[in-house]
Amino acid sequence: MPIDISFEGNKKVNAVIDGFTIKTDQTVQSGGDNSAPTPFSLFLASLGTCAGIYVKGFCDQRGINTTGMRIEMDHLYDHTQKMIRKFIMNIHVPSDFPEQYEAAVIKTASLCAVKRHLNPSIENEINIIRS
Repeated sequence: MPIDISFEGNKKVNAVIDGFTIKTDQTVQSGGDNSAPTPFSLFLASLGTCAGIYVKGFCDQRGINTTGMRIEMDHLYDHTQKMIRKFIMNIHVPSDFPEQYEAAVIKTASLCAVKRHLNPSIENEINIIRS
């Protein structure tokens, strides 16, 4: 399905995909107006939300309540290569999250379609954090 990219003004670049308009901008330091996320921020968010929908589906299939669950994502940046070298996801679960599913939910998060399209040299670390 084609994505329609348009230029709104200054550093604003928008995409229309599946009937949704996704607005982007650049930071003020990069000459933009900081009116929307940068394209790179959306890329990072897509990785986290993709893992999130896989984790949510895993829990829903097993009747596990996801209230209070969240994923915190960070990354390590290699300033020499100007590339992210590692993504770190911490899946925060409530104290009553079934321990038997910890490894499986980590594996499920790593199956995310966005992650599978990353260069294999980028490390991924996924952890369970009990609240």
